[in-house]
Amino acid sequence: MLLLNGRFLTQGMTGVQRFATEIARAADTLAAENAWPATRILVPPGTTAPGYAALSVASIGTRQGQGWEQRDLPGAVGAGDVLVNLGNTAPVLVPGARQAVVIHDAGAFDTPESYSVAFRTWYRTLHRILAWRGVRLLTVSEFSRGRIAHHLRCDPARIGVVPEGAEHILRDPADPGLLARHGLEAGRFALVVGTAAAHKNLSALQEAAALLAVRGMVLAIAGGGAGGLFRQADGTEGPGVRMLGRVSDAELRALYEAALCLVFPSRYEGFGLPPVEAMATGCPVVAARSGAVPEVCGDAALWFDATGPNTPAAALARLLDEPGLRETLREAGLARAARFTWRAAALRLLDLLPR
Repeated sequence: MLLLNGRFLTQGMTGVQRFATEIARAADTLAAENAWPATRILVPPGTTAPGYAALSVASIGTRQGQGWEQRDLPGAVGAGDVLVNLGNTAPVLVPGARQAVVIHDAGAFDTPESYSVAFRTWYRTLHRILAWRGVRLLTVSEFSRGRIAHHLRCDPARIGVVPEGAEHILRDPADPGLLARHGLEAGRFALVVGTAAAHKNLSALQEAAALLAVRGMVLAIAGGGAGGLFRQADGTEGPGVRMLGRVSDAELRALYEAALCLVFPSRYEGFGLPPVEAMATGCPVVAARSGAVPEVCGDAALWFDATGPNTPAAALARLLDEPGLRETLREAGLARAARFTWRAAALRLLDLLPR
């Protein structure tokens, strides 16, 4: 039987958990159509799982977190089972030939400043062990495949690529209440989606925020922990900045649909989900040419340098001043986003699993 490591159902929603959640949802739809094999999702005790139509859910073990994954989960994997781990980690005691793991990027190696010493040491050690044990390795972009292969010293051909999807952002109707609460007017703000992690590079947007303020516009930042990057000496938020905090999918859709553009300054991404979400809603993308984002967005984004003379502010000025550019980006983004679906991702994943 095919088994899914359901630990992701106990975690908060980030890009990794989004991937796992949407793959499971797509697999459930496919299974109901007899296009996906019988699958059981294994979860820690007390886990609240969605109501799946065709996938079954089983609570096993007594532990939580890494203890559950490394100690309880292996005992539930039988000789004829294949275990699929969608969120970067996997139990080392399950034989490599009977499991697959999706490692989303090599950030623990490439951007160590974004993580604690304990976290990056654990990830580096675990990923090396999983590679050595012969676990089927998967990732979400060609960029990540190259970086993971480099650090784990394995042939890139050994790592399968499963691009992500975008249509989840269109599932819930847009909730415009957030815009009203923060005084955001359609077309009068640029949107940023990200945290204050070092590789997200939000500090590069100071000049862009100032440019928008001069033009009577604002930079709206959705995500946690970024406020301190834009505070003035007196502790107030800088001019032209709105800190929105965490938002729901419905609120995020409303932001994308009303924004002048998405500004995405990250200098390292294994895939880059916000740009794809933005393109799917018709929101133009202005992004740093780094990580996997150029691979994902192609010619459907307006590019700037993550570090260098072609700044986010310069790109924003061009978007504001060049007639027709915003509409061109919008149309190109819609066409590009249509290439990325969770159904296709799930089918690709299935094709790459151990038999």
